[in-house]
Amino acid sequence: MAKRQNISSGAVWESAVGYSRAVRVGNRVLVAGTTASDENGRVLGVGDAAEQTRIILKKIERALQQAGAELRHVVRTRIFVTDIENWEAIGKVHGEFFSDIHPVATMVEVQRLINPKHLVEIEVEAIIYD
Repeated sequence: MAKRQNISSGAVWESAVGYSRAVRVGNRVLVAGTTASDENGRVLGVGDAAEQTRIILKKIERALQQAGAELRHVVRTRIFVTDIENWEAIGKVHGEFFSDIHPVATMVEVQRLINPKHLVEIEVEAIIYD
């Protein structure tokens, strides 16, 4: 049976809400919905969807590394945005990280995220294949 590894970013709300930044089971790594907030809840890149995307993907990359994975192992991204008009700016940054990887990707507009300053939230799935 595969062992489970919970990955924490150290954010205070992980224990309060009862979730992990990422979970690895076997060769599969799932990274929770991630926003451009620091460990104290301060929103970064306020008003800039592209910058929030960049911050988020760097946070996701760190979580993957803690789980023994890399961005190249990502097979799916899910992007939630509060304004679909920002799709090109968000997509361009996504391409900076995944242009050679080409995971399946979904981007959907949502009414709002947990903090009104969040413009983007991203979750990923990775499979470590080597």
